[in-house]
Amino acid sequence: EYGICENLRKLEITGVSCRDVYAKLLHRYRHILGLWQPDIGPYGGLLNVVVDGLFIIGWMYLPPHDPHVDDPMRFKPLFRIHLMERKSATVECMYGHKGPHNGHIQIVKKDEFSTKCNQTDHHRMSGGRQEEFRTWLREEWGRTLEDIFHEHMQELILMKFIYTSQYDNCLTYRRIYLPPSSPDDLIKPGLFKGTYGSHGLEIVMLSFHGKKAKGTKITGDPNIPAGQQTVEIDLAHPLQLPDVENLRDFGELSRIVLEVQEQVRREEQEQEQRQEAEDRSQQAASHPAAKPPLGGEGAEGEETAAGAEGTTQDKASGSQPFVLPMGVISRNEDYPRTCRICFYGTGLIAGHGFTSPERTPGVFVLFDDDRFGFIWLELKSFSLYSRIKVSFQNAEAPSREAFDEMLKNIQSPAT
Repeated sequence: EYGICENLRKLEITGVSCRDVYAKLLHRYRHILGLWQPDIGPYGGLLNVVVDGLFIIGWMYLPPHDPHVDDPMRFKPLFRIHLMERKSATVECMYGHKGPHNGHIQIVKKDEFSTKCNQTDHHRMSGGRQEEFRTWLREEWGRTLEDIFHEHMQELILMKFIYTSQYDNCLTYRRIYLPPSSPDDLIKPGLFKGTYGSHGLEIVMLSFHGKKAKGTKITGDPNIPAGQQTVEIDLAHPLQLPDVENLRDFGELSRIVLEVQEQVRREEQEQEQRQEAEDRSQQAASHPAAKPPLGGEGAEGEETAAGAEGTTQDKASGSQPFVLPMGVISRNEDYPRTCRICFYGTGLIAGHGFTSPERTPGVFVLFDDDRFGFIWLELKSFSLYSRIKVSFQNAEAPSREAFDEMLKNIQSPAT
């Protein structure tokens, strides 16, 4: 049933029966199939565990080299499990460049497991740490350290190498699900690659929650760790951008965004006041001498929100010219010059070590079904996101509640 027994001839040649494959491989390790996030401090990651012939393989998916967000994902095997003749399944670590070697997998619980390498000497290189760093840098960034002139970026890269190399012998993984979709969603939710300045490309999960959309980091960095909500989009507040010439003026864009921010703040205050009034009315209604509460405000607010949502769907079908304002920094200048619609949103920024986190105003820019952007007003920077077009198996959430619980679980360790 896992697509492994269709090639009976291959099974006969290896001397392994379908029953052995199911009992010793698939049934025993069925709980680790699907998508996982490794616990690598703030950096996180994306692991896809799949059945491939007589193997179960754990593939680590990596973003393309910065800043090419439209390039396909890269991937490399971290471990594999397979049957040899009629023996029990063998676990092998695939880390390093010396080929497969002895490893171990422990299934902690249904949504968590860990891997351990029993021969970490296979991970070492003859040239020592310097050769390991150069090799890692070519694989991770597609360049040498001499090619990177920005001193702060060099420090971040070296820090990531030192930190992640400590996890080459033992890793713990938490299950993640792809976000459920609805016909009313602005675009199909899913996984995206995004530019994050000196931190390079990171993986973000876009999900929809009523009148909000959330971008959750699957991979992260020392400022905003994996698991945190990097951007939040207010779908009830579309933005009308000025014409291209006026859009080049950063001050004009700031004025528009800050006006909407103030409007959102007032609406939230009014909502809180209405809620307090309703609570008082309910308490008064339970008293014999209570007067009937005044009504109308709540219904009026709901009608306004519904009207805004309707116009959002209409506007999303059109297009308008788009250009980044002067002074806004973008790692990738090859962004689309037309967009469908823009929304008010907030982006999470913090100091090193996730200190003093703060949600700041910004602009969510929808380009097409597979690309969007976010202008970070306070940072004067632009992130471009492109959809990860990989068909992941065994990754659907069993329910909306299970997906929401998963988001809480991956955010907790980062917090």
